[in-house]
Amino acid sequence: MMSAGSPTTGEQIVHALTEKQVRRSLVNCSRGEAEGMTLPRTFAETPWEELVVLGWRDPKAPLRGYLVVEREGRPVGVAVRAADTRMSSGTPAMCLLCQTAQAGSDVSLFTARRAGEAGRNGNTVGTYVCADLACAVRAREEIPPWLRERDPEEVAAERTAELEQRVHGFLDAVLR
Repeated sequence: MMSAGSPTTGEQIVHALTEKQVRRSLVNCSRGEAEGMTLPRTFAETPWEELVVLGWRDPKAPLRGYLVVEREGRPVGVAVRAADTRMSSGTPAMCLLCQTAQAGSDVSLFTARRAGEAGRNGNTVGTYVCADLACAVRAREEIPPWLRERDPEEVAAERTAELEQRVHGFLDAVLR
């Protein structure tokens, strides 16, 4: 699934990308691995003007997922892998990217191999993320109860900007 949200002034959007650009954006996998990834069925209809983060699970490899952001004018993506096990749906959990509280079964531990030699040596970084990688949708549409008295557009813009910062922080950890 792709993550979408309507960015506001000042937010970085993901510019329209080709399949080739998405594959080349991946910084933590080999060319062969990037060529083997499956784009979402709806890739051709991607609402690029609304994206701050393109995120999806690989339909042919359910434990694999991808996050792509715009960074210094170019797309930069990371391949992530979901944990083999999931939390119980009765356990409350929070995505550490969009900071949406949800059932534990809707949040998964994702790890990303670090880029370069560190990744080749087996080093990874991980975080808890929405299991469907639809964080940008949640940041814009799922307003926490304690923020519902504020202007919804303002809250959505703040949550989207914060999501983008946290995704860049995760990317920084992968690139270290």
